[in-house]
Amino acid sequence: MLSQITAEVVELEFEGDRIDGRDAEGFIHNYFSLDVDLHGVFPERFRTRYPELWNLLQPYLALRVLRQDPFEAMVTFMCAQGIGMHLIRRQVSMIAERFGTEVTLETGNGPLRMHALPSPQVLAAADPIELARCTNNNRIRAENIVSMARAFLSGSPALACVGSGECTLDSLRDALCLHRGIGMKIADCIALFGLGRFDAFPIDTHVQQYLREWFGIDAARKSLTEKNYRYLQEAARDILGGRYTGYAGHILFHCWRKEVKRMSAF
Repeated sequence: MLSQITAEVVELEFEGDRIDGRDAEGFIHNYFSLDVDLHGVFPERFRTRYPELWNLLQPYLALRVLRQDPFEAMVTFMCAQGIGMHLIRRQVSMIAERFGTEVTLETGNGPLRMHALPSPQVLAAADPIELARCTNNNRIRAENIVSMARAFLSGSPALACVGSGECTLDSLRDALCLHRGIGMKIADCIALFGLGRFDAFPIDTHVQQYLREWFGIDAARKSLTEKNYRYLQEAARDILGGRYTGYAGHILFHCWRKEVKRMSAF
């Protein structure tokens, strides 16, 4: 279990000697992407071209993009289509409670019981009707998750490059998009948060808004067709550089939500 103690301190409680094959220090270093130099996420040309925005971003530059489990990222983002964060959390929690394994962790305050997200094997065998009770009664979404879990288990050619780390971002996204329930934005979210591809740049309504308002990109006013989605991504890479486009975009996303839209944190 991870708990945030202060802005600079997190506490990790776990049983055994290793987490996902790593010791505690190695796990935290990987999970919080501590190998990423935050001073290099935004290129120098961005800082000089947008000085006012750069100043606005300062409180958000310590944000970390987590390296999440790839399968769990797939399930989570497939639950995230067209709904708010409250419903996304509710769906993921219900899937874990109904299909996942209960885990009891002994803490200083007594036992803590929680549920892990189910494995691909469990979701591949799930009844879509039963799973739909956890996906806001969305039968199609439940069927898509079951189908994706089966493909994940079978070593589907469409997912072959996902774990290889050798394919291009476009190839990776195209492979993910072959599966029902995964479009371009969801594929980019899976790449960014589940596969450590910090060059992946998901675009939603908030991202469109800040691309238009902060960077004057007129195409961000248009509907998000596949052609326009790709165009906006290239425009973002021109501004943010290629290596950490998605990482920088995530920082901009949170700054936009908090400073401009005055929305609460997730």
